[in-house]
Amino acid sequence: MPTDLTITTLYAALLGYAFGSIPFGLIIAKLGGKGDIRSIGSGNIGATNVLRTGSKGLAAATLLLDLAKGLIPVLIAKQLFWEDMGWTALFAVLGHCFPVWLGFKGGKGVATNAGVSFGLAVPLGLTYAVVWIGMLAITRISSLAGMSAVVAAAVAAFLIGQPTFAKVMAIIAVLVIWLHRENIKRLMAGTEPRVGGSKAKPEE
Repeated sequence: MPTDLTITTLYAALLGYAFGSIPFGLIIAKLGGKGDIRSIGSGNIGATNVLRTGSKGLAAATLLLDLAKGLIPVLIAKQLFWEDMGWTALFAVLGHCFPVWLGFKGGKGVATNAGVSFGLAVPLGLTYAVVWIGMLAITRISSLAGMSAVVAAAVAAFLIGQPTFAKVMAIIAVLVIWLHRENIKRLMAGTEPRVGGSKAKPEE
């Protein structure tokens, strides 16, 4: 992620944003007969909110596709403009969180950032996956698992000697945590919903 901006930087950013801004959760929910996912639960277009429709299959498909839209553009950038693929990674997550097609109101970037992590370096992806799945299994709190994973990936990038990737992952971690600010308030209040909880409040 060089500081000198070039036309290649623009291409890299546009590539990431184009993939990241595809609202798979919205599309899949509609195709699955669940209506507009933005009208239920948190109004979020991510897999956690799709799960609130009662369809684990649609939620799983959303999760995989949101992950893929982070992974694929980074892998493409790695082949076409390696030095600028950090911009592709960053803008893939930005595209998911702020898709122009939906008035810049998208998801919170956790699944897409998982794909980005695998695309940048397998060790980052594995760290992300282990922490994400492990925290979700232990706490059953989706927001806590996601935030833990983004921070872990940023730390892992630093530890494996990838300062450029560490910078990208740190920026994304700050963004993801900021987007979870309401979740953090509920975590502190002890009211954050758990996956599968029968009386969970909707995620904001």
